[in-house]
Amino acid sequence: MSKKLIVIACILSAFSVKAQQKVINVHPGMVNKEEQRTNEKAKAQRRAEDFAHLQKYYDSLFHNDWAWISKYQEANARLSPPAPGEKRVVFLGNSITENWYNMDPAFFKKNHYIGRGIGGQVSSQMLVRFREDVINLKPAIVVIEAGTNDIAENQGPVSLKNVFGNIVSMVELARANDFIPIISSVLPATDFPWHHGLKPAQKIIQLNTMLKAYAKSRHIIYVDYWSAMVNDEDGLKVDLSLDGFVHPNLAGYKIMEPIVQAAINKALKK
Repeated sequence: MSKKLIVIACILSAFSVKAQQKVINVHPGMVNKEEQRTNEKAKAQRRAEDFAHLQKYYDSLFHNDWAWISKYQEANARLSPPAPGEKRVVFLGNSITENWYNMDPAFFKKNHYIGRGIGGQVSSQMLVRFREDVINLKPAIVVIEAGTNDIAENQGPVSLKNVFGNIVSMVELARANDFIPIISSVLPATDFPWHHGLKPAQKIIQLNTMLKAYAKSRHIIYVDYWSAMVNDEDGLKVDLSLDGFVHPNLAGYKIMEPIVQAAINKALKK
């Protein structure tokens, strides 16, 4: 090989090494970013598919079992009548009640409480399933937690008057069947992750004011979770929140538990 060719080969080799160094120093970051973008797209796709499947499932329920009476049908069938002297307590609600049972089952089991929460439900759906999931279980007490998803417009816009009326109807059904209703406040929230932009904080305060006044006028126990959970912006405290919006984490439920237990103990003394 001539000296000229050797020099050219050396120059090309040097360029090749520098190019490889650049690949080593720069490209891994570019590859990582590309992989991250791909992973994020894949996750977004999976979330979209999961949501589509969930939406399809809820659409089926909407047409075939709007109040989702079938959800606890088997559990209700397996439940024996209350033993003599047993003071059965049923918690009726939405995802806040359902998550509570799932996140801290020991609280329910050690106190023999029965959880009948269904995520996403509005007060009218709870009213429809009140007989199957509450009355037929022969409780001494029902703890009613409703209103969040009405304000979130899960089934479309609805007036606070109608939401209030649904909760009052459940209270009246409880009293007509000789067990004690306990009304829970709606938890604070400044937004809903599944329905942004509704600015629910003041509506929640208004509904809670209506419920508290009604409870006082009818000598019904009112459980005020709101005051114990609220931050300076009328939302749920971040350290008590699972999602940063409305759902409590375990620490949040640990705040709620002594509050509701005090109410239940008070009701049992009546």
